[in-house]
Amino acid sequence: MGLALDKPKLFHYKKGFLLFIFFISLFIVVRLFFTYLEYKEFIAKPFYYTKAYVIIAYKKSKNGREYQVLKLKSDDGYRFYTTTYIKEDLNHKYLRLQIFPNSSISFSDYLGTFYVKSRIKQQWSIGDSKKDILEAYISSQHKSAILSSFYNGIFFAKSIDIGLRHKIALLGVSHLVALSGFHLGILWSLIYGFLLLLYEPFHQKFFPYRFALIDVGAVTMAILGAYLWFVGYPASLLRSYAMMFVGWAVLCMGLELLSFQFLFMVILILVALLPYLLVSIGFWLSVAGVFYIFLLLRYFENSHKLIIAIFIIPFGIFIFMLPIVHTIFGATSSCQLLSPLLSILFIPFYPLAIILHIFGMGGVLDNVLLWLFNLPKESHDAILPVWATLLYVALSIGAIWEKRLFYVTMGLGTLYGFYIFYIDNHISSISSFLFSRLQNFNP
Repeated sequence: MGLALDKPKLFHYKKGFLLFIFFISLFIVVRLFFTYLEYKEFIAKPFYYTKAYVIIAYKKSKNGREYQVLKLKSDDGYRFYTTTYIKEDLNHKYLRLQIFPNSSISFSDYLGTFYVKSRIKQQWSIGDSKKDILEAYISSQHKSAILSSFYNGIFFAKSIDIGLRHKIALLGVSHLVALSGFHLGILWSLIYGFLLLLYEPFHQKFFPYRFALIDVGAVTMAILGAYLWFVGYPASLLRSYAMMFVGWAVLCMGLELLSFQFLFMVILILVALLPYLLVSIGFWLSVAGVFYIFLLLRYFENSHKLIIAIFIIPFGIFIFMLPIVHTIFGATSSCQLLSPLLSILFIPFYPLAIILHIFGMGGVLDNVLLWLFNLPKESHDAILPVWATLLYVALSIGAIWEKRLFYVTMGLGTLYGFYIFYIDNHISSISSFLFSRLQNFNP
């Protein structure tokens, strides 16, 4: 019986890994230094003129006066928010603005997305692009604006309706709506699998010496890259594509992929290329998700692949991520317990939804989705203190080397879930009941 050969590691020696960390960290520090100098120059000047595209505009009101909040992407590379009292709809307009930065914009805001006061000098309507035409085609298949928003969100990274966003958060499936690595993974499987069927007969007959992973993988990556460009390089999808590209390259070189060295290497490379990721909550949540997938695979590698795919990873990730997510987002509903099941169902739903919309039958599942979105009725806030999260993260990192810490971390995640979904929920219900009774009390 032959012996299976292990794939070589990314770094044969610990010294090589430490040298890599040192040099890329030095590169990040130097790049941040020069970015900081740009930031200081930016906030020092009294005003700037810039041209920007309106990603989304929505109305709000204050003191009885209505205004619009605009999220913009400028030609200079900035992403920022501003407000205006102009009443006409500015969605997807192209604007020339005078902006007034000041020291209230912190360096972390500058790296990510900041708010700045502005004056709109000119505006232009942009003709319907192919993306706009496709969005209109998708919307035409639905009577509900909520569902049009949902599908254009998962297909074209369009910002979804604020009310729907809240309902989705209460279902615990925000990760399914924001285009990310989960969607790219499904698309990779579909495209790679289809191309492989076409490639295989020619491969066997004309060039059996070629590697399908390299040839078919390159075409798949090119198609996904074109899709990334088409939807406008949303940050969540861009970082997922970069991580997928590096992962594919590592596989092509025959190196070990599912290792924490690989994950750490990719994080540093992405931060070096895209410094704004340092302040991106979505990036660190996705890093945490991948980290816990690796951790689960480390200790359940001998389990059946089907059990890993449909049980261990969905439910394990849900448990492990509860403390992380609830450090940032407090909205909690018992419907979030459906999250692992909905994540599993989304895998066949996503390609099915694409096919149905291609053939003009996108409304087939509308009633089911509307029923699902209307499930959350009540919610309460549950925020985990930062000190507790840091302790939890430290235990999680320790679990890379110590199996007992892995089970401790999993146990803490489970106990925290029991607390927020049962104990804290009941406390909130009792408090609300007593408060309403006290309000109606009239001695």
